[in-house]
Amino acid sequence: MEDNKNFTARLLSATPQDGSTSGESSSPPPLLSRLKRNLTCKAGWSEVSGSLGDLGTFIPIVIALTLVNGLDLGTTLIFTGLYNVVTGILWGVPMPVQPMKSIAAVAISEGEHLAIPEIMAAGICTAGILFVLGVTGLMGFCYRWIPLPVVRGVQLSQGLSFAFTAVKYIRQNQNFVSGKSEGDRPWVGWDGLVLALVCFCFIVLVTGSGDGNGESQGGVGNGDSATDSRIPNRYLRIVNSIPSALIVFLAGIAICIVRDPEILKQLKLGPSKIHVVKISKDDWKTGFIRAAIPQIPLSVLNSVIAVCKLSTDLFPQKVVTATSVSASVGLMNLVGCWFGAMPVCHGAGGLAGQYRFGARSGASVVFLGTAKMVLGLLLGSSLVKILTQFPVGLLGVLLFFSGVELAMASRDMNTKQDSFVMLVCAAVSLTGSSAALGFGCGISLYVLLKLRELNCDNCMQIFHSTRRKSLETMA
Repeated sequence: MEDNKNFTARLLSATPQDGSTSGESSSPPPLLSRLKRNLTCKAGWSEVSGSLGDLGTFIPIVIALTLVNGLDLGTTLIFTGLYNVVTGILWGVPMPVQPMKSIAAVAISEGEHLAIPEIMAAGICTAGILFVLGVTGLMGFCYRWIPLPVVRGVQLSQGLSFAFTAVKYIRQNQNFVSGKSEGDRPWVGWDGLVLALVCFCFIVLVTGSGDGNGESQGGVGNGDSATDSRIPNRYLRIVNSIPSALIVFLAGIAICIVRDPEILKQLKLGPSKIHVVKISKDDWKTGFIRAAIPQIPLSVLNSVIAVCKLSTDLFPQKVVTATSVSASVGLMNLVGCWFGAMPVCHGAGGLAGQYRFGARSGASVVFLGTAKMVLGLLLGSSLVKILTQFPVGLLGVLLFFSGVELAMASRDMNTKQDSFVMLVCAAVSLTGSSAALGFGCGISLYVLLKLRELNCDNCMQIFHSTRRKSLETMA
């Protein structure tokens, strides 16, 4: 229950972090101190750029659910924006709010599409299970005992899956309604290969391999002159300050308007009408069986376990527990799904993408959440008309870097045995398209390898020694 206590302490703590007592007049109120600490903008415009790092997954799924299933985009933007603001304040890290991918995949799959009540039922069922796992401390127990190589395998498979999807977005035209590719993308055009490749090269030139500070590059050289080492560092600091994802996103918005100038006339001011979704008994049954069951293991592994581990790797000074994240996913959907908001979770891929493009604090997602709420209140569901014109190739570029950043989290496997477990877990997850299947294989393999390491001779020696002592005692 340690994680449960940490979560409660973070929500209700009244002790300042600087060691002073709460009775001292010079100490700021704990809530204000926490807000200042979690919302301090550490990287300027890079924080704004980083907030857009997970749009490569957010926008395509939102478009598909809106066009195919009739999702209320305005309501979704308002609620997901609110979630962004709250999580940014709570944790002080760029914790993403992303669609539940398995539910979305089932909802828009070929055959009989899920209705909105069925989608919301699936989200509520998944959320209820995660909330119970969180508040009871079971999720924290799982997080502590799951082997790191297995977690890295899940992260590697999810990252590579994002990267593969991104390459498909870049190379081929996409129909998000049908979920299929429609031929090769032309080289020239407002959504051509040349545009995507230019943006790709631009991001590489600005962000490099994702180090963010240029230390690895800036230190390269002969080492004979301190001046020589300072010049590339100064240059890289300037380049790293360029908000690459923000520039690419704004370029995409400009292209939307150029491609269809009439789109601005189709926008309507005012929010969508929020109403309570009526869910029947059949909706609960269909939503749980078809969508919630495949979503639950993915949410546990990627939305809680993997995202907590990645957050610890990227922000070791911040406390993000499996208990709090699991409870957060539960609360978000237990509230929002009743009003028709898209089922959402926290994803390791989104966190990796936002970090890759410069997000370093809760201020990043607070900005994103505020923007979502403003757009949802001002334009409502009419905003989908702009999103459908957004260049898919640019979304693919953003998604590619997010996937690679997530996959690179697995580079800390220092032994061949750990790497073996990780790669087997990732391979099974990718081949079977199931994180749960890969997780099960990874756990089984890890246990087998540990059993193999047992020294039978030592076991026999311990047995004989214990038996001899027992006989001596009896004598």
